Amino acid sequence: AAKSSNKKTTDNKKRRKKRIETFSSYIYKVLKQVHPDVGISRRAMGIMNSFVNDTFDRLSNEALRLSRYANRATLTSREIQTSVRLLLPGELAKHAISEGTKAIQKYTKSSGQ
Repeated sequence: AAKSSNKKTTDNKKRRKKRIETFSSYIYKVLKQVHPDVGISRRAMGIMNSFVNDTFDRLSNEALRLSRYANRATLTSREIQTSVRLLLPGELAKHAISEGTKAIQKYTKSSGQ
């Protein structure tokens, strides 16, 4: 006699694909602001995404180190700004700080703090 399998199958239910968080959409938006007529390949987007993740990790680790030196439990914009000054070269750091300051002012204006 043939065995019948009584296991429940989940094949008929739609499985949700696990979401992978990337910076791809933001990188694409910035690319279109700077060069509207230029595209980007999937491989180049992967490289850019790795670059942004690496830079984010470096900045956050440096900011964490600075907050620990000051015996503080909270990361503030001051630690982030100092880590940007330490890690990014010259003009790039100045530009990043001005953009960050602009973003913080926009946020505090919209949230009413």
